[in-house]
Amino acid sequence: MTLDEVINEFDRGLRSMTGVSRMSRPIPESTLSGSDLQSDVLSEESQLTEKERAHSAGLMRVNHVGEVCAQALYQAQKLATHSPELKASFEQAAREEEDHLAWTTKRLKDLDARPSLLNPFWYAGALAMGFVAGRFGDRASLGFMAETERQVEQHLDGHMKTLPANDHASRAIVEQMRLDESAHAAAAIGAGGGEVPFPVRALMRAASKVMTRTAYYI
Repeated sequence: MTLDEVINEFDRGLRSMTGVSRMSRPIPESTLSGSDLQSDVLSEESQLTEKERAHSAGLMRVNHVGEVCAQALYQAQKLATHSPELKASFEQAAREEEDHLAWTTKRLKDLDARPSLLNPFWYAGALAMGFVAGRFGDRASLGFMAETERQVEQHLDGHMKTLPANDHASRAIVEQMRLDESAHAAAAIGAGGGEVPFPVRALMRAASKVMTRTAYYI
């Protein structure tokens, strides 16, 4: 790995943890511009009750943490593989996940909420898990990626059921994220990802449950 690549990965990790992210795609359904967009957002926010706003913020904070972890996972797996093709695949997925990170950051600001205070902890844990998975070989790494994306997709399905009906901005973001996660899982399986053993899947679910319950509040 070259010095420029090391610096680039360090910069990406720092931006992930601090919420300074770049989007290559516009926020879903943000078709208005300028003052019209701001007016539309403010109008929608005024329709949310305090309880609804707090719930939307909690779910978007969880989603934001998920995207912080996704950056760490893809970074680790990219470092672990020797395949140029897989490095490129992980890089492409990471760029799309960075859109999600930027979208959820913006949505949290619109809801007058903050990201998780434990983002450095979540990032470090995901980085370690991704690197361990990568050390078991490309097939295991791709399988881990696919299983991670499947579990995230299930979480997002649950969020769509509980987000306030009139929080259209959050729902649009979550729906596009769900579609992207499904595509990433399918791509990983298509590239040769193997089945993750049940004990590992169960451990992943347990860790995810701890993360989501904690990040909703902290």
